[in-house]
Amino acid sequence: MNKILIETNILVYGFDEESTFFEKARKILEQEKYQLVTTSKNLIEFLAVTTKSSGYNLENNIALEIIEEIIQGIEIVYPTQESMAIFLDLMNRYQPKGLKVHDFEIISIGLAQGIHEVATFNSKDFKSAKEITLAAI
Repeated sequence: MNKILIETNILVYGFDEESTFFEKARKILEQEKYQLVTTSKNLIEFLAVTTKSSGYNLENNIALEIIEEIIQGIEIVYPTQESMAIFLDLMNRYQPKGLKVHDFEIISIGLAQGIHEVATFNSKDFKSAKEITLAAI
């Protein structure tokens, strides 16, 4: 079964029933065609987005309960020495700035695991990286 890297926005919209992306996000998270994978960084970003006062403003315990639910059906991958080497190579080649650096770190963690497809609603954040393809969502 092919693996697909699930980006933070899929996780966020997958719990936000009021989001216009909720249905699409749930469809991705509940599909059985791919083995779903996310990075530890995506889970941390999820917590940052959902607990900030200008965002969803969830209590930490509620956000952590959602994380527990998420990790039941998704494989979590972590940075490694190999992913760091890939990250540094991507940084040299693409020269991302600011918040885009985080996107390239996520890509590098996936690539180190042999994952070349990313599911995201922010395709502009990832489309410059030739090493991956964006899932048709």
